[in-house]
Amino acid sequence: MSIRNLVARLRADYPSVDAVTVEVTVRTAYDVFHRARVRAYVPILVERRSRRVLGAACRTAPGQAIDGGAAAAGAEPDAAVRGWRRPVDAPTAPEAVRSGL
Repeated sequence: MSIRNLVARLRADYPSVDAVTVEVTVRTAYDVFHRARVRAYVPILVERRSRRVLGAACRTAPGQAIDGGAAAAGAEPDAAVRGWRRPVDAPTAPEAVRSGL
């Protein structure tokens, strides 16, 4: 995923935020991970961090969308910024090690 594609998606999801702010937010998020040893997850972590920052910016401005459209789709207001959660029936790490998963 390129920075340009991510910026375009975020601009569509946060139309009240100007383009320069979206791009600076994404580039700043990438800078945080520039020394990451495992690079495979950097794009998703950058997107989550950027959405969290842009969502907070929208919440502080009166009359703006709170969650980048998740409420309109019927989702929980902060679902987009919370990220992945372990399914209830998934084993915890020690259980997975003991069971050989």
